Amino acid sequence: MDVQEIRKIEAYLKRLFGNARIRVVPRPKKEDSAEVYVGEEFIGVLFVDDEDQERSYNFQMAILGTDLE
Repeated sequence: MDVQEIRKIEAYLKRLFGNARIRVVPRPKKEDSAEVYVGEEFIGVLFVDDEDQERSYNFQMAILGTDLE
């Protein structure tokens, strides 16, 4: 993912969730994914999916049991 693509995804997520604090940050040494933050808190990883000749994105977020307490 290049910087322009990451900025488009970031703008989409901000609109979708109504949260201007969402940030999408490139991962060092990885070109097929980026990290997603709300403020300074890491919340998940966004992966590129180029299967079937159509580009899409998968967002993976883990929620720990301790986060719910």
